[in-house]
Amino acid sequence: MRRRSRARQLLKGVLVALLLLFTLFPTYWMLVSAFDATPSGGVEAFPQDLTVDNFTYVLTDGGFLGFLRNSLVVALVVVVVSGLLSLLASVAVARFRFRLRTQLVMMILIVQMVPLEALVIPLFVQVRDLQMLGTLLGLMVVYTALALPFGIWMLRGFVAAVPVELEEAAYLDGASWWRMLPLVAPGLVATSVFAFITAWNEFIFAMTLLGGSTENYTVAIGLRQFFGQHSNDWGAVMAASTLITVPVMIFFIIVQRRLSSGLVAGAVKG
Repeated sequence: MRRRSRARQLLKGVLVALLLLFTLFPTYWMLVSAFDATPSGGVEAFPQDLTVDNFTYVLTDGGFLGFLRNSLVVALVVVVVSGLLSLLASVAVARFRFRLRTQLVMMILIVQMVPLEALVIPLFVQVRDLQMLGTLLGLMVVYTALALPFGIWMLRGFVAAVPVELEEAAYLDGASWWRMLPLVAPGLVATSVFAFITAWNEFIFAMTLLGGSTENYTVAIGLRQFFGQHSNDWGAVMAASTLITVPVMIFFIIVQRRLSSGLVAGAVKG
């Protein structure tokens, strides 16, 4: 029995190691390629000549610093606006009784099932009619609209999980509903992560709506300029990819404590 137990533990350890290798190797290869002095000549597993010239080129001549700034502004605005609107809408759906409430909730769920590619033309026409093509404001409006269905559906469970008796007691003590905001904070964290990643990594809508406004390009579009017709600047590509990954990792590290509870706590009631 002990031998079987040890064999099982050894097998689990080997499988976990293989899984980690499979998961982390692309990230390691990206970092190695970003710091390699000659990535176009073939990247070595342990390069001897390391340099930061790729990052210097990307941030200066490549203009990636402006792309990072644009993406950061768009992502932060989308996180704040979508979080606020999702919270208000979820409170209305979970607490108030009105006609077609169930149908509205089902419609929100159905919207999440629609492929993003099917929404490109309708949203393009709407942004064009609003005269926001080529602007970051138009991109913020679209990303906020894309993040709202998930945010409303997620926060609806958190709001419904707050006991009505607790809410009434707070009202009697003179507190408003906003004083109970910490009770739904895990849900706000989960929705903010989704909104941030959507606004940071999205490519199709950014490319369609921004068009030739190169000064408003986000990082997803800016990365495309390092790919050529006949050859690619792999050092710049990997350095830019590293710069794109860092803000997402920082944001995730900041909110990861509440993220795991936020993904499951909203399913308690609703």
